[in-house]
Amino acid sequence: MANADQVKLLIKSHFNDEQERFYTVALQIAASEARQGHAALANDIMKLIEKGKRERRSNVISFPRDLRALVLTTIPDISYSALVVPQKMRKRISRILHEYRYMDKLKAYGLKHRRKILLIGPPGTGKTMTASILAKELTLPLQTIQVDRLVTKFMGETSAKLRQIFDLIEQECAVYFFDEFDAIGGERSKDNDVGEMRRVLNSFLQFIEQDTSDSLIVAATNNPGLLDQALFRRFDDILYYELPDHSQQKQLISNVLGVFLKKNLNWQIVLAESNGLSHGEIADAVRNAIKEAILAGEKQVDEEKLLIMIEEKKDARKGCSKE
Repeated sequence: MANADQVKLLIKSHFNDEQERFYTVALQIAASEARQGHAALANDIMKLIEKGKRERRSNVISFPRDLRALVLTTIPDISYSALVVPQKMRKRISRILHEYRYMDKLKAYGLKHRRKILLIGPPGTGKTMTASILAKELTLPLQTIQVDRLVTKFMGETSAKLRQIFDLIEQECAVYFFDEFDAIGGERSKDNDVGEMRRVLNSFLQFIEQDTSDSLIVAATNNPGLLDQALFRRFDDILYYELPDHSQQKQLISNVLGVFLKKNLNWQIVLAESNGLSHGEIADAVRNAIKEAILAGEKQVDEEKLLIMIEEKKDARKGCSKE
């Protein structure tokens, strides 16, 4: 059941018209009930929250004014089954979820659950989706930190905003996602680095080291070589993402096609042409092929449409590489 502090915060946020804080506390209560095995109650709470958000249609964020443009709040609905990764990776993600659900059991033995996670891999390989799935599975809101807005040219301002974000992490349990993390986690010894960014990195190292909340902190980067080596020691787990192999390509294409999947699809040529594309690129190509089939009045997607859209994705990648 909800503890006294949660009840007081729930009432306070309601009368202060702080809707996002109200939803966050309610989600915390749902997560607590789920950890105690009260799945039905947790599910009922989630449904009430989702219904309330739909009816109110409010975009008000209850964060401090300075953070409203820096943190994007969402309630993910992406299913775990939609994530196409090797079984080894799936087990590691499941372990993070399992430890979170039984954190109290670990705390009783003086141990902490994995809650500071670094995701590394090429664009479109499932890093952002993983953060969304962690939030969905744990019935927590996803708070995405807008790193491009976090970093400013004014001395001390970025570190001050980082402190506010970590105060929020301590106060409101959620999954906090730092995408393009290398923007603030760059190697301190780089010759072209400026003093302000070194201070920002030092601040982040200090804040993440001192953080003892139950929130999950998830950072993602496409460029691990740019990260300061001290960062790697601050994370409880590091997951490496790669481009899909033929088995994952086939699973991904089948998942996205669904009822549009042709029974006798020539998988050999489709998979061969998909080599080198990311999960996101393949999924986009398949969805484009589905749209072509719908507009043509067809109920299935054939190899020809798939190959055309896959080739377009390859052409787009070539164009980007030339710029």
